[in-house]
Amino acid sequence: MRCCDVERLWDEMREGVEPQREHILAHLRGCPECQEIYRENEGIAYCLTCLPPVEPPKSLFPKILDHIKTTVKISTPDSVVTIDSPIGTLWVTFRHSGITSVALDRGEGEEAVLKRLQRRLGRGLIPSQTPQWVSDTVAAFFRTHYADLERVDISDLTPFEQSALRAAATIPPGEVRSYGWIAETIGQPAATRAVGRAMARNPVALLYPCHRVVDANGALHQYAYGVENKARILLLEGYKTTARR
Repeated sequence: MRCCDVERLWDEMREGVEPQREHILAHLRGCPECQEIYRENEGIAYCLTCLPPVEPPKSLFPKILDHIKTTVKISTPDSVVTIDSPIGTLWVTFRHSGITSVALDRGEGEEAVLKRLQRRLGRGLIPSQTPQWVSDTVAAFFRTHYADLERVDISDLTPFEQSALRAAATIPPGEVRSYGWIAETIGQPAATRAVGRAMARNPVALLYPCHRVVDANGALHQYAYGVENKARILLLEGYKTTARR
């Protein structure tokens, strides 16, 4: 416990007043309680000064770096470009690892589309020139209705979301499958609703064709670009209702 004089000194320090050394020494000379505390702490301080310096183990530094790599996510901005397509202007973001998102401008304007992309990616965007490989990947999809998935990066998604999108990518153009079919295909038949959420979170719609996934009754249900565009894309692919499973 502190005596009233020590309490007063603490109060002065809280107010920004630095106690003078002679005041503290004068207090110590007249306060047996503080003398005892001082002797105890002085002994601890002396023992600490006698300890030899300890070198950290050589394995510590790599462990610290590994910890930083796994716990601290340093996000550099994605590049973003616009590409004309049969369904309108597409905003495409990419990194060295591949295309990371595709958004359709539905008349919202540039600012709204970019904000939506940034929220979805969780990082900034830098306007860029369109690399040939990006324009070729998008053009090939509208020409063949297949995407070169080696040029698409979905590594930010959860393992479940990735597996659901990969299953969707096996659906042939012009056909659709149900959310339940996706759940069965990835070995989680009870996860139909989770599949629906994965399709809704798909950042690379078109390239990973979540537009080919419908509800159990064949209704087009929801789509990031709007149900009307879902129907339009399926029509471009030659969708026939008899192809549904």
